Formats: sequence, C-alpha cells, structure tokens
Amino acid sequence: MTNLKRARVVSAALAALAVPAGLLVTAPTASAAAAYNGVCGSGYGVVNKAPIADVGMVYLTYNSKTGKNCVVTQRNTAGSPIYMVAYLNVVGRPESEAAVDEGEYRSYAGPVYKYAPGVCVEWGGVIGNWQTFNASSNCGRMAAQTIYAGKGVKFRDLHQR
Repeated sequence: MTNLKRARVVSAALAALAVPAGLLVTAPTASAAAAYNGVCGSGYGVVNKAPIADVGMVYLTYNSKTGKNCVVTQRNTAGSPIYMVAYLNVVGRPESEAAVDEGEYRSYAGPVYKYAPGVCVEWGGVIGNWQTFNASSNCGRMAAQTIYAGKGVKFRDLHQR
C-alpha cells in the first residue's frame, strides 16, 4: 500500500471518529507498559505517549537539533508477530506525505519520522484490533489535544469500505 493510500486510510479513520476537540477518550491503560525502546535514535526524547489498551504504547518523540518528530508503536511484551502500525503526519500537509510503517511485528512498528518544528502533528498506532490516534497535538509544546483510543477494525481494512 502506498503512503498516499495509508494516509487516506488514517485521515478517513480520524474524520469518522468525530471526537470533540479537547475530549480524551481512552481504553484501559497498561499496568506494565514497556518503557520507550529508544529506536528513534540519539537526541530523541519522548514528548508524548498514549496507551493502546493494555497491549502497548505509542510514543511521540522529538529531536530539537534536527526538528524531527518520530513515532514508535511498542508492545508491552514481545511475542508472535501481530499486525501493528506507527503513523505520523504534519497537520496541514498533504496526506501523501504521511509517514506510515505497518506490518506483522513481534515487538514494535516504526520508527517513522517527519520534520515538524513548532507545528502540530497527528500521530498514532495500532496493535492488533486496538488503535490510538492523536488528531492534533504537540504544536511546539508538550500538550495533547485530542486522542481517540479504542477497539476497531484493522487499520489496513478501513480503506476497503
């Protein structure tokens, strides 16, 4: 699937959510969430994170020297390969520019990167049938605005509707 198709799938999923701005909707949180695994590289620090039910966490990191954000979706416990997605896009940029990593992974999806100093990003992740997306956050600060988390159809199946 091309990045354009992936981005449209995510945008369609976000539009379908119609979660009011400022509303936080969460699934059960993980009691034993794995710590960020550092795969974005040197200079990246966690600026936001969101649980994906009780199965994992999606991390948004930022490198102030490069101006790049990075997203990693990480399972709490590695295991047999399962469908996972790491998604990152700059708000207001064309959907074709979204960074998406999806596939069957044992422990994490990503990292995916976007240059976005001081502008809002949308980011999220999927583990199995659970998903968490943040529609617009980290606009040059460390505050989240809108998060959707829940159980739904698999990310890759949304575009087939």
